[in-house]
Amino acid sequence: MPNTPPSSLVPAHQRCGLIKASQRSKRGQEMARSLLALFIVGMALYTIQGFLPALAWGGVFAIATWPLYSGACRMWPNAARGTLLPLLFTAVMALLFVIPLTLFTLEAIGEAQSALEWLDHARKFGLPVPEVLQQLPVGATTVTHLWETHLSNPRDVSGLLGALDNKGVMVTRALGSQIAHRGTLFCFSILTLFFLYKDGVSVIRQCRVASSRAFGRRGESIARQIVASIHGSVQGLVLVGIGEGVLMGLVYLFAHAPHPALFGVMTAVAAMIPFCAMIAISLVSLLILVSGASVAAIVTFCIGATVIFVADHFVRPTLIGGTTKLPFLWVLLGILGGAEMWGLIGLFIGPAAMAALNLIWRRWTYGNNAEV
Repeated sequence: MPNTPPSSLVPAHQRCGLIKASQRSKRGQEMARSLLALFIVGMALYTIQGFLPALAWGGVFAIATWPLYSGACRMWPNAARGTLLPLLFTAVMALLFVIPLTLFTLEAIGEAQSALEWLDHARKFGLPVPEVLQQLPVGATTVTHLWETHLSNPRDVSGLLGALDNKGVMVTRALGSQIAHRGTLFCFSILTLFFLYKDGVSVIRQCRVASSRAFGRRGESIARQIVASIHGSVQGLVLVGIGEGVLMGLVYLFAHAPHPALFGVMTAVAAMIPFCAMIAISLVSLLILVSGASVAAIVTFCIGATVIFVADHFVRPTLIGGTTKLPFLWVLLGILGGAEMWGLIGLFIGPAAMAALNLIWRRWTYGNNAEV
């Protein structure tokens, strides 16, 4: 083979050409690697797309409870090195969901039995006109006549319930399918949470390295903003919702509402979405009104409206937006828009996205003087 001449003997214009060709080759290789990486990431996300909500829920649970878990790790370092502490925290988180759902299911089964007995009685004897309809200040005669025409006759009730039975079978099948699907996702969420507890320190370190390489120093500040938003969302949505449910459950109890504990849980779940708790409160107030306690129904509705107004207009914006300096309108748009686009997980994704956008906007408009 002929000897390659030393670089000092190669003319300058040839050396420049070789350098440019080498740079073009490197740029081509980098582009090819980037396209390959994007293709692999896309294929991986497409493969696990059905389990992405479970992974997202596991991440939300881990972020929300990480301060507690970190404190437990400092108190019991030996247990944190193995699987005992992660398994214990995962079991506690699972029980926080399983126990209320079990109680709610048992209560619902009991209510379903009562409802079936009521339907059987309605098929045989019809539905008598409630006394509250006869006492309406306006339209009592018309409403009573319509009720007697369509619901007092057992044959009319049987025909109506027969049509509903066919739809009920379809609804039951769809409900069973959804319960199985949601149960599977919940199991994967809990499994994800366990591994995030177990390998959380390593995951955080890898995320910081990846963020620094991809976005520089400011990438970590955006990640901190997202984490703070999730913490605020958990406090403002979940904890405030539970507080509203407990408070309204006591109000239901004193107002002698039917099944105050069950409706208290329903109010707590509905209260996690702003303004939705009024649906549950209105339903309970209507049931109290039908039972004949009109004053208790009005008082229950007024107390519920006051509690929801204070929680949604003062408490939640402070908890969610206070840690991230997010305006109330951005908080509301993040919650409602996230819930509409992503479902329940959107209650946490939406505010996190708006918090990151707000930080980017402040950095862009105020530069380094923006407060983080």
